[in-house]
Amino acid sequence: MAYENIVEEIEKLPDGPEIGALFDFDGTIISGYSAFAFFQEQVRRGQMSPRDVVELLSVMGSFGIGILGFPALMLAASQFLRGVREESYAEFGEEVFRSHIARQIYPETRALVKAHARKGHTVAIISSATPYQVVPAARSLDIDNVLCTKLQVDNGVFTGAVVRPICFGAGKVTAAETLVTRYGVDLRRSYFYSDSTDDIQLLRHVGNPRPLNPSHRLASIAEREGWPVRRFASRGRPMPTDWLRTAMLPASLVGSFFAGLPIWALTGSKRDALNFSMSVFADTASALIGLNLKVTGEQYLWSHRPAVFIFNHQSNVDMVIIARLLRRDISGVGKKEIGDMPLIGRILEFSGVVLIDRKDSEKAIQAVNSLIDIMQIEGKSVCMSPEGTRSVTTKLAPFKKGAFHLAMQAGVPIVPIVIQNSNDVNPKGSSIYHPATVEVEVLPPVDTSEWTAETIDEHIKSVRNMFLKSLHQDEKDPRAGQLRIVEK
Repeated sequence: MAYENIVEEIEKLPDGPEIGALFDFDGTIISGYSAFAFFQEQVRRGQMSPRDVVELLSVMGSFGIGILGFPALMLAASQFLRGVREESYAEFGEEVFRSHIARQIYPETRALVKAHARKGHTVAIISSATPYQVVPAARSLDIDNVLCTKLQVDNGVFTGAVVRPICFGAGKVTAAETLVTRYGVDLRRSYFYSDSTDDIQLLRHVGNPRPLNPSHRLASIAEREGWPVRRFASRGRPMPTDWLRTAMLPASLVGSFFAGLPIWALTGSKRDALNFSMSVFADTASALIGLNLKVTGEQYLWSHRPAVFIFNHQSNVDMVIIARLLRRDISGVGKKEIGDMPLIGRILEFSGVVLIDRKDSEKAIQAVNSLIDIMQIEGKSVCMSPEGTRSVTTKLAPFKKGAFHLAMQAGVPIVPIVIQNSNDVNPKGSSIYHPATVEVEVLPPVDTSEWTAETIDEHIKSVRNMFLKSLHQDEKDPRAGQLRIVEK
């Protein structure tokens, strides 16, 4: 299990909803402040005039130096939304989550959330932020209960007012007490995770205060009170070593390719040269990143070849993971834009990666036909992601049919590779690679010899369900529909 040291305490706890696992949002679940991501995106889209920007920055500055309290800050900020339709702002919040906030979620905090959920504890976010900032993240983390600051809405339009009580300071204690009434939570046995002294009242109200990434003031209080403190460095401002690690990754690909050229020159075998280069790249890139793999079902990587290996796509680091798992005699599929990358695009094409124009179905079909020849004539396997693109979260996206038609036409099995948490290394939208342990489960090969065009949809659903089961996700993600904005 990844993050064993993080969740060790939770695994020893009794099961049951009477134990609450309460999480602050900004700085605790995510690195930084969600409000800044909203502000940044609104400015980028031209949704705020220069005057609005100056006024809002002035209000935020007044709060920062203590002239304004948080209720006054929220009221002033809500004025900028007066007359805006709530539905459109909620959609904007979903877009900001996908483009900014999703990649800021601490993987360690996600592990804490999952550990509490496995124990059947009552998991909730208690945040001074608004639902439009918090709910998309709660949904992605399968957190059912959100207690936060609400904005007043009349006939679907923001009025510019804030619903009281505001979920801040003592208001968070009031919010937590609603979970006592609703679920029978025993706050004396419950946990509250926060980074700020703004939450000191709720931290002192629960039996198990747990400062995460605490401010200097909170760290001092925690030391005095004997509260255990954790700091996570997996998100936030990159260190120089992070930038160096990231810069070295493409360099390792280029270097590994050139390392194989003498083998081709001396033996005349391009295949042996490419296999050597792939292994060198897999090991070198893994070492540079700090990538550790925990693999189960490794025997299925070699038991049936050639095959179509399919994997769920969360991160750019998946390329390194697949190279490290499969090692040799592999052809891949990528989008045609990869070919525009200087030098690297040429290397990948030379190495046998087939680039597909997803907008041109005729050329895509021709590319698939070339992959059939690669498997049947050259005896190589093919690796593809049936999702078609990276996901911004760990949630499994719908599957496209290409990989399954390819396996059926080539007469080879499908081998599912379930990558549990590669976005911990490099989430979509981020250019930085972080050291991490990634768990991978290779599932038994799936025979395609009896598949037909008429039954392929049923087979795709069956294989996708195998991924969902391994990822501990539900087919329709029913928890998303159950998420509640709890009334305080």
